[in-house]
Amino acid sequence: MRRIRVGVIGASTRGGWATLTHLPALKALPPYEVTAVSTTRRDSAEETARRFGVPHAFDRAEALVAHPEVDLVVVSVRGPEHERLVRAAVDAGKHVLCEWPAGTSTAQTAAMLARAESAGVRHVVGLQRRLAPGVRYLKDLVADGYVGRLRSATLRVAIPMMGAQRPAAAAYTADAANGVNTLTILAAHYLDTLLAVVGGIRDVSAVVARQFDHTVLVETGESVPVTSPDQVLLSGTLQSGAVLSAHIEAGKRSGGDVGITLTGTEGDLVLRGDLTVAGTRGEGTPLETLPTPEHYLWLPASGLSGEPLEVAHLYAAFARDLAEGTRLAPTFHDALELHRLLDTLVEASETGRRMAVRSSAEARSP
Repeated sequence: MRRIRVGVIGASTRGGWATLTHLPALKALPPYEVTAVSTTRRDSAEETARRFGVPHAFDRAEALVAHPEVDLVVVSVRGPEHERLVRAAVDAGKHVLCEWPAGTSTAQTAAMLARAESAGVRHVVGLQRRLAPGVRYLKDLVADGYVGRLRSATLRVAIPMMGAQRPAAAAYTADAANGVNTLTILAAHYLDTLLAVVGGIRDVSAVVARQFDHTVLVETGESVPVTSPDQVLLSGTLQSGAVLSAHIEAGKRSGGDVGITLTGTEGDLVLRGDLTVAGTRGEGTPLETLPTPEHYLWLPASGLSGEPLEVAHLYAAFARDLAEGTRLAPTFHDALELHRLLDTLVEASETGRRMAVRSSAEARSP
């Protein structure tokens, strides 16, 4: 099977996500070859191309999409620009990998899915954390009965980003209309990780709140109005009957924390912020690290760690999907499902009601 030729949109040399994660990940994976990069500036694109040994550099995404040596287009730019670039890639008959959130709304994501399906191209969304080795190991431990019957799942995320201060490059996250904020980024990514392990939600109550009226841009001191939420709190019941609780909090100035705790009739499991697993069974026994078995690593030894390693597993999954007809990598179907869940959380918060969570298939039925 010939290598998958990749064009990366948004490959900035200024510390962008694509340069920090996608390009190192692709370099570590033999099935892939990066053939083109683009940014909004020719000199920036050419610098990235030199750094990573990429033959083609463009200052227009459209030129990258149209290039005959690109099979897979990676859209790694700000969320409000996703739909236009995905549409261009799909219309050109190219497979597409788009960062989460795919669209800025449920309706936009549904339209992107329909367009990609109609074109017959493969589509992947950047919900890579669910494929990390530690997360898949945790899922198997739960399925194999390590904790017995699952009684509760608790998610806690408290981090400093998107709070009273933020970099000028992130100023757009203050405007809820841009669809990139604590609910759509932090809550979505971490809930997706949790639900990949424990299954779907049956019903939920929620608070989606905004506690910052303004944010200060670090570089300039400019005060920018904030309309996007910075706190998401929810409680509910999983399809399995286990109790769910989650608190996602942006703007935490100190004492931050990220983790998942699963409690069962026979033991506990914890997923730490670095996506390693700890567990305990029996009465009053301490947590012990459970090393992730090597077979959960889907790529050759590469020296990658953290977020680049997570992204590499997304690409490894997609390569297997193309070669073997599997569906390991999350698609726009998964993106739409997650958007519908976020809509339910907002409705539950605004109405003060406990809401049933319907899958996309249920939402389509009369």
